[in-house]
Amino acid sequence: MSRVSFRQLLLVAFLLIALLLGSTAWRGVRMLEAFAAESRAAAAHAVEVTAATQLVGERTVDMARSARQFRVLRDEALRGRFMQARDEALASLQPLRPALGGHVADWESAASAVAGLLDDTAAHPLQEGLQRLGDVNEQLATAAQQVVEHQNRELLDTLDGNRARLGLQVFAALAGSVVLALVFGLWLVRPLGRLERSIDDLGANRFDTPVDIRGPADLRRVGRRLDWLRSRLAELEADRQRVLRHVSHELKTPLASLHEGIALLEDRVLGPLQDGQAEVVKILTENSVLLQTRIEALLGYNAAAFDARRLDCKKLSLREVIEAVMREQALPCQSRRIEVQLSGPDTFVVADAGKLAIVFGNLLSNAIRFSPNGGLVRFVLGRNERNVWVDCIDQGPGVARQDRGRIFDPFYQGSRQPEGARGGSGIGLSIVREMVQAHGGSIALLPDDGGAHFRVELPHEA
Repeated sequence: MSRVSFRQLLLVAFLLIALLLGSTAWRGVRMLEAFAAESRAAAAHAVEVTAATQLVGERTVDMARSARQFRVLRDEALRGRFMQARDEALASLQPLRPALGGHVADWESAASAVAGLLDDTAAHPLQEGLQRLGDVNEQLATAAQQVVEHQNRELLDTLDGNRARLGLQVFAALAGSVVLALVFGLWLVRPLGRLERSIDDLGANRFDTPVDIRGPADLRRVGRRLDWLRSRLAELEADRQRVLRHVSHELKTPLASLHEGIALLEDRVLGPLQDGQAEVVKILTENSVLLQTRIEALLGYNAAAFDARRLDCKKLSLREVIEAVMREQALPCQSRRIEVQLSGPDTFVVADAGKLAIVFGNLLSNAIRFSPNGGLVRFVLGRNERNVWVDCIDQGPGVARQDRGRIFDPFYQGSRQPEGARGGSGIGLSIVREMVQAHGGSIALLPDDGGAHFRVELPHEA
């Protein structure tokens, strides 16, 4: 079976189930045909028995009439009529002999006795013989009726037995079909489940487990290609990490030397600086600090984007997560007299608490940074049948129209910056988007007349 494909196994499963059900249906048809033939034979036999007993009864009446007339008239033609009626009755009794052998013999004996008493001059023996012949004929008719009734009962018993056997066969066929479906289903679905888990591992950047798919040939080929993809992704991830390490080392080393040189110039170690030279040193200092900040932001963003895909999910309360973030940033709020409010019904999701704390922490820090002294920042919780959401609304200058399309791009900084504040790294909202999308949610900037209005949406089962 190692060379059989998924489609071939599926076809075999369907054919086996169809064969099992078809054979049961064919046996049911054969059983019905056999019962129909048996019913026709029994009906024909019943008609034959009924017709024969009816004819014997008529001929018995003819014999009694002819015997009485012969006893009175002594006409040989009447004797011949008696003998003819007896012969016809005997011919009709022959088919009944297998089923009514004893009664047929009794009738023959009674008829012979009457025939022997035709020449007897005494009337009493003949009358007794005819009476006995009539009794035997009635017994014969009753026995024939009992034979027909017995056949009918046998047909009914056969019908009940066939119905029971057919029901058992149908049940066995259905049970066998279910067993075959389960066996083939488990056999075919199990490698699909392993494929799904392997794809999930690749999506979560877990490249240490080889992809080993056992089952149909085509699924094993897919497994081998998936394992090749795993190896390739592991190599690319290792190259990315190595490049980042090399870039970090290659940039930070000359940058440290640049810092040291600028520090020597600032400290006048190499001699006094003229006014123009001091201005150049100041510019170099600011740009070296800015360069270091950008390098650290680049490395931090890559690390955060990679870490966003590693989730430790459990059921948690969004209110508790936001309240913890509010406590962590209480000092910046107090220093600028900014009030943070949390409203809306408590909602629960299955998510990574640490990642959501980073999401709401970045949103709150941005809101504090852009809000005026004594301003208000509001978190509003909401939910519907499918999603829960958290709105973060501040009273700052908001996002300029030309910046709305790029506000979540890495290292992009909007045109509206707080007065007197140093420029940020421009990766906070990018990290927020990465972590929200890792949970299967989304973040959007909603239109607002006042400050910025961000909405984070998460599924109930993130």
